[in-house]
Amino acid sequence: MAEACYLCWEVELPERRKKGMKYFGILKEFVIDSGICSHCTTCANICPVRGITAGDKPIDFPNWIELCVDCGACIRVCPRWNYVPLKGMGDYIEILGAKSKRFRGQDGGLVTEIIASAMEMGEIDRAIFVGRDDEWKPVIIHVKSVEQLEGERIRGTKYSFADVIVELRDAVFHTEKGVGVIGTPCMVSGVRKLQKVVKRYSENVKLVVGLFCTENFYHHQLSEFLAEKGIDLTKAVKTDIKKGKFIVEFEDGSKTSFSVKEFDEIIPSGCKVCQDFSGVESDVSVGSVGTPDGYSTVMVRTEIAKKIMDYIRKKDYVEFTEPKPAVVEKLVKYKVKIHPYPPEKKE
Repeated sequence: MAEACYLCWEVELPERRKKGMKYFGILKEFVIDSGICSHCTTCANICPVRGITAGDKPIDFPNWIELCVDCGACIRVCPRWNYVPLKGMGDYIEILGAKSKRFRGQDGGLVTEIIASAMEMGEIDRAIFVGRDDEWKPVIIHVKSVEQLEGERIRGTKYSFADVIVELRDAVFHTEKGVGVIGTPCMVSGVRKLQKVVKRYSENVKLVVGLFCTENFYHHQLSEFLAEKGIDLTKAVKTDIKKGKFIVEFEDGSKTSFSVKEFDEIIPSGCKVCQDFSGVESDVSVGSVGTPDGYSTVMVRTEIAKKIMDYIRKKDYVEFTEPKPAVVEKLVKYKVKIHPYPPEKKE
């Protein structure tokens, strides 16, 4: 019991912007209801009474007035509290173009390769992946072996919110060597906040892989939107975004596509204020922009990521190609342009 309670006392409490209101109520007003919540789910991870809910709907805490213990933990780890957008390419040691020789993936399979290699090296003993069910709903999978990474539904991008950070809570309590986390830039920021606040996270989260991201979606809105276009996700084998087009590939090999600009009506408000395309706080960032089809761009940012990439080179696990950083930088700047903060007021 003592292990859980240290989240709630003997810490510096965050500012209380409204006297007499519990901390979750303040978070709700200034972050969730104001429309800047990223749905990273970090607050749901740290809530000591597990009252904050996520899933395929906005963050909520039913009956928070009665149940919130007013510890302030949710605000202390929220990346959108006193929000200052991250942006740019970020610091990195090297930038590579690569394709795994062992794993097929969305593009070069490098996320899978990096996690598999980290496991082989003994740097981590588990990682949290997002798989999918028959309807392409995100499913959290606790990967504990390299063999698990060979599953087809564990690979590829799902473009829907998933409770990765919520599941991280259980992983850090059961790991012996360390945990690997894969997430969008907002999730990466959530993990970094947890590491600053809670010792167990700083000690046990050993590798954070960031995914290039422009925006994400609630699954029910995405599936309904696609259904209106006559697209049945249950028959899809791959979804992708390339050169401003959303592409769906089906079991029979056919494809359909349309402009991502058509998604504007269902882009969550929290995504519309995010300017971090490349996941600047991650150990290593991975995406398809800036390399040929079938390859991934890899931005190695920290020494742990460099150590893993050096191991991958030594084992000859990947095929390399020359990346184009200027193409990545173009998307980095484009995201800042289309996602101003504070949001521009419409007249």
